[in-house]
Amino acid sequence: MSGLKNSPFGKRLRGAADDSPKKTRGRFNPVFPVASASTPSLDSRPGTSEGATPESPERNVHKDYGDRFVPIRDAGDLRTTFHLMDDATPSTPSKSRIIPTESDAIKEQANSVFGSILHNEITPGSPQRPGSPVRPPTTATANPPTTPTRRRLFAYHSPSRSNPATPSRRLDVPTDEAYSLSPVRAETRHLLESPRRQLRSVCKTPYRVLDAPELADDFYLNLVDWSSTNVLGVGLGSCVYLWTAHTAQVSKLCDLGNLHDTISSVSWVQKGTTLAVGTLSGRLHIYDANTLQLTRTYERAHAQRIGALSWNSHILSSGSRDRMVHHRDVREAGMRPFKRCQGHRQEVCGLRWSGDGGAQAATLASGGNDNKVCIWDLRGSKRPGGLGGTQGRVGNVPGSSSGGDDGDTPLWKFHEHTAAVKALAWDPHVSGILATGGGTADKHIRFWNVQTGTMLSELDTGSQVCNLIWSLTSHEIVSTHGFSSTTAQNQICIWKYPTLDMVASLTGHTHRVLYLAMSPEGETIVTGAGDETLRFWNAFPKKENHQARQESRLDYGRLIR
Repeated sequence: MSGLKNSPFGKRLRGAADDSPKKTRGRFNPVFPVASASTPSLDSRPGTSEGATPESPERNVHKDYGDRFVPIRDAGDLRTTFHLMDDATPSTPSKSRIIPTESDAIKEQANSVFGSILHNEITPGSPQRPGSPVRPPTTATANPPTTPTRRRLFAYHSPSRSNPATPSRRLDVPTDEAYSLSPVRAETRHLLESPRRQLRSVCKTPYRVLDAPELADDFYLNLVDWSSTNVLGVGLGSCVYLWTAHTAQVSKLCDLGNLHDTISSVSWVQKGTTLAVGTLSGRLHIYDANTLQLTRTYERAHAQRIGALSWNSHILSSGSRDRMVHHRDVREAGMRPFKRCQGHRQEVCGLRWSGDGGAQAATLASGGNDNKVCIWDLRGSKRPGGLGGTQGRVGNVPGSSSGGDDGDTPLWKFHEHTAAVKALAWDPHVSGILATGGGTADKHIRFWNVQTGTMLSELDTGSQVCNLIWSLTSHEIVSTHGFSSTTAQNQICIWKYPTLDMVASLTGHTHRVLYLAMSPEGETIVTGAGDETLRFWNAFPKKENHQARQESRLDYGRLIR
């Protein structure tokens, strides 16, 4: 025995017996669990060993780690399985989602393609393997097994195709993946070779920046508008200035300093050179931009400031802090409006007529500080039966005043927004589609079908929606933003409709982007902010002329020399 103890084998046995209790005592602390500084676990979920109790059998568990980590292919989240997500970063809720940056549109497309390729390569679809042959059940009368009579143990023969349990020989197919020279699978090659949607390139820098001193930083005002004659009207303090886009010439339209009044809204007529100006005291002025002359003044148009104006041909609608919407025919000599509408309980901060002032433009949308959106129809249209529970002429809703100058009831009233609604925009491509944007507490853009009174979709932008305007050359919509609970704010975003994918985001303003207007050809937008600057952006492509002029044999004018 002494010889066995002194032998190398005996020494190894004694060394293993002496080291084992030390290792066990060093790995276990029943009172104060201390985070280990060793290599972290391969599992992406937080471990439970930090809070182990004395009863925990974890110290007795022996874990063997191999040289590679093979993920479980049944897991659905590849990013979590392959440790591509940061554990320290919590998932951002949709309410505080950060508005994507300018290059996110390209990054999102690349990430989508990469995710599809990763899914095809790492977790390919398992082929339908044939099942194992099933041995028929033996009965009591079955013959007992006997020694086979065949003496050849190995025989070469083709598999029987009549037996469904026999797997087919896939290597006989010349297009099998085993013979492919490509490093990726056939599904991945098809994905890489397939054409992808081309993202429209939008210039991220403004091509012109103008100083606009005394441009008010007030969410409820509308101080910038672009006319059909390519003249930009801007209200600065007590003055209104006109900037001609063709010549870049600036002219002063009016100065209300002698009246101790301040500009609160400006609006051009759809076609023409007539400009309406609203003030903080409730006055309403009508100017001719060609002659720079005042044509009419409504001294007591409203009891309080006029923050919203909208034209429908010769009809001028004005919304005020007194919660009223007045409609005036500028061709009439009278001072009183021919109709008054009251559908909001707080200030009316947004007004927008549908259409371009034609015969079909008879629907008016109004947004208020009471978080409501009202749809008005001055023709006295009827609400569709079965929707909303009311029928008949507009205004005949129980519990609401109707008719005359006391106020009419709106055709529809939407209550989904949770903040002031200033941003309103009618879709010029699809009739009856209205886009509305909510303030800081809402941050949503919602799309409505005013013919049926239903909400089509909504988009959480992550920040205050100040303005909305539709593109004239493509089915896209522009939104400007202000306050946000995230770091991304004061942006101009372009969205594709109806997918609501971001086309581009433009940055440059240091304050809320409160004002937005579009050039008459629909290629350029101008934005104004509390940083007292006006920035011009080439946001949309030129309108394609699909009706190109073609030479005709019946065109005899081209034969004249």
